[in-house]
Amino acid sequence: MKRIRVGMVGYKFMGKAHSHAYRDIPMFFPNAILPVMQTVCGRDVEGVATAAKQFGWNGYVTDWKELVRHNDIDLIDINAPSDIHKDIALAAAEAGKHIFCEKPLALTLKDAREMLAAAETAGVKHMIGFNYRFAPAVQLARKLIQEGRLGQIYHFRGWFLQDWIIDPAFPLVWRLQKKIAGSGSHGDLGAHIIDLAHFLVGDMREVIGMSETFIKERLLPDSMSGLSAKGNDNAEKGPVTVDDATLFLARFENGALGSFEATRFAAGHRCTNAFEINGSKGSVKFDFERMNELQVYFTDDREDVQGFRRVLATDPAHAYAEAWWPPGHTIGFEHTFIHETLELLQAIAEDRQPEPNFRDGVKCQQVLEAVDLSIAEKRWVRTEEL
Repeated sequence: MKRIRVGMVGYKFMGKAHSHAYRDIPMFFPNAILPVMQTVCGRDVEGVATAAKQFGWNGYVTDWKELVRHNDIDLIDINAPSDIHKDIALAAAEAGKHIFCEKPLALTLKDAREMLAAAETAGVKHMIGFNYRFAPAVQLARKLIQEGRLGQIYHFRGWFLQDWIIDPAFPLVWRLQKKIAGSGSHGDLGAHIIDLAHFLVGDMREVIGMSETFIKERLLPDSMSGLSAKGNDNAEKGPVTVDDATLFLARFENGALGSFEATRFAAGHRCTNAFEINGSKGSVKFDFERMNELQVYFTDDREDVQGFRRVLATDPAHAYAEAWWPPGHTIGFEHTFIHETLELLQAIAEDRQPEPNFRDGVKCQQVLEAVDLSIAEKRWVRTEEL
């Protein structure tokens, strides 16, 4: 196969990121299967027509069911709101299309498992959008851990901090409604930290958590797009039905301890997606706001030079770096989607499942719901209970 014809559902924040990846893959990774931007789908005909022209899609439709039936589509890309992920994925699997779905995979663990089963029964490739795995500095952290250079892992602490809804006048966007989003900061931000922990340290055995919704009601929006929205002071209010912040502790299967914090109420933090991992031989620290850097410490350094060192992950020795710029010339958020899409295309070419896939999405959803159960019942919950 020399090319993959893509049909994409959704065209706003994530739709733009995915479109950018499809357009740049041939320039920087010319040996990859060519992604053909065939058709984009959105409910608003004017909006999706504008997006199709701006992003470079060959055509557009307003009904995802029509899109899935198209014979000229090989891959369905789902970046619409979370409440529609399951229906589109099931239809795509039944139609024999490969599937690329943004996280969280579904609103519930039951639905996520159903999506995985459908994709496996259909024999299609399936991928979930945990793009932060694909920052070269994160790949370096994994390499150091897998090679044993940090020794036995004792601690993972992760935090994803934002502040975009801290203003009480910010409208009630769909991400603040449980029936559409599934959860708030927990499923939106916490899912990424959970996946990074799985990717870097391993599976979790048990969890205990707490959460809070600080602002219970918000004005209904006049319009919304991505992470922005407009409203007016005269609008009616509606209830916020998701968490504003969730924190939890975890024990990993390998004995390591974990702490996790996800909040949209951390003033001054725009996108602080960060982790620190401590092992018997060293530690690493990462912050996505400085995504090209990994802080590394080794215990066997001589005493007079011990301390965290800044490693700029832009040299040819680092993942994906040879495709980009000379050492020291950094990359950005959009490149994580390019690397993620490259993994999907390579997996299709090699006839294997990409990583991360729906199995990783199910595993993440299992932890999310274990934390929710822990909060509801005020106890430690083993992930195997769900």
